[in-house]
Amino acid sequence: MDHYYWFALKSVPGVGNVTFRKLLEAFETPERVLKASVRELARVKGISPNLAASIVTHEYRRIADLECEAVARQGVIVVDFLAAEYPKILLQINDPPPYLYVKGELCGSETSVAIVGSRRASTYGLMTTERLAGELALNNVTVVSGMARGVDTAAHRGALKAEGRSIGVLGCGIDIVYPPENRPLFKEMAEKGALVSEFPMGTTPLAENFPRRNRIISGMSQGVLVVEAVQNSGSLITARYALEQGREIFAIPGNINSSNSRGTNLLIKQGAKLVEEVGDILEELHLPTATTGQAPAPAFSLTPQEAGIFTLLAESPLHIDDIIVRSELTVPDLSAILLRLELKGAVVQLPGKHFCITK
Repeated sequence: MDHYYWFALKSVPGVGNVTFRKLLEAFETPERVLKASVRELARVKGISPNLAASIVTHEYRRIADLECEAVARQGVIVVDFLAAEYPKILLQINDPPPYLYVKGELCGSETSVAIVGSRRASTYGLMTTERLAGELALNNVTVVSGMARGVDTAAHRGALKAEGRSIGVLGCGIDIVYPPENRPLFKEMAEKGALVSEFPMGTTPLAENFPRRNRIISGMSQGVLVVEAVQNSGSLITARYALEQGREIFAIPGNINSSNSRGTNLLIKQGAKLVEEVGDILEELHLPTATTGQAPAPAFSLTPQEAGIFTLLAESPLHIDDIIVRSELTVPDLSAILLRLELKGAVVQLPGKHFCITK
């Protein structure tokens, strides 16, 4: 019942995040707001007589009771913006949520970078995302994303594989697993990082929720990295929020013939920092570099030729034709090397004759 009156006040029609904050500054607690008279409420700048009357007459008890019951039943933590755990950087945006529903652990102050991109990302996009997310985690940077398919999922997994922290911001109630195939990831995120949502319990993942979700992704981060994005995508909405919020914007350059690269390449044209390795992000944010984006040392014995191909593929997945060009090997020689690397568990073949290193 700790947040009974918080739920109650937020349920009043017309009381959005900005109005909620004004009322709390005037009355100190949501309970006092709800027990104030119309005249007292109307004295607050920006509160009209009609809204004041709505607050006084609103039947909030059933709504607040049900929300408290759902929170308790799901084991959800509610972190309001007066709590030490509420992300201080999020308070800097224009309309921070008065409280967040949380599974896992939030920190009031931590260095975070958001990674966003296409739900239909290419192999290059997914591999690059996972690598950079892991390297950010190794440099003690928390990775924030939206738990969606594609780039978001790769970002969370990359950070967790590196035993770092990751925060997933949901566009639905925190008791809703979306997309459903990410259920194991949801569980791991709650155990090793955090899941957060501003939406009431049981809120379904409607399309209009995601732009609102995106402002929190950028708001919780010092910078936003866009990996792959078509024009007019949700990722570019996140980048626009980041710009409005004074955050740094980063982008991965992409193939000029791919629609998934149109958004990222446009951002770079408009002044976003081009990112090729994790150091580009750390340098811009004035963070120390604990580890770089060098090729990982394989845990298996490789011949010099095998090591050369492994290092080449560590940069990004490649089509066999591109490997031939860059390695200057004959087709029979390269095929033999790739087969040995696959047998050693160093390399895996992807659809369409693409190859990448194993993680």
